[in-house]
Amino acid sequence: QVQLVESGGGLVQPGGSLRLSCVASGFTFSNNAMRWYRQAPGKEREFVARIAVTGRTTYADSMKGRFTISRDNAKNTVSLQMNGLKPEDTAVYYCNVFLAITNYWGQGTQVTVSS
Repeated sequence: QVQLVESGGGLVQPGGSLRLSCVASGFTFSNNAMRWYRQAPGKEREFVARIAVTGRTTYADSMKGRFTISRDNAKNTVSLQMNGLKPEDTAVYYCNVFLAITNYWGQGTQVTVSS
């Protein structure tokens, strides 16, 4: 079965950095685009970044220039490097893959940006 396991969240001060990772299994990782989403308390889940099979990347406007998504097909891993973190980046971050007609999500990893 499809599994997505995120890690790397934590507490960081404003301006700091974190690197999130998501290890995938149960499908052919290299043949699928991967995405990161996030959900802040009281808000809807929102798109963060996407990386295509080709390596082409797409970002939400508020993350451009600060976040970098990457993938390692040999390790079935997608990562999100987050720099210049702001308090408004506080959220649970989720890894996502869309297969056939189903969206699959990991359990999420908490990122808290606070002094």
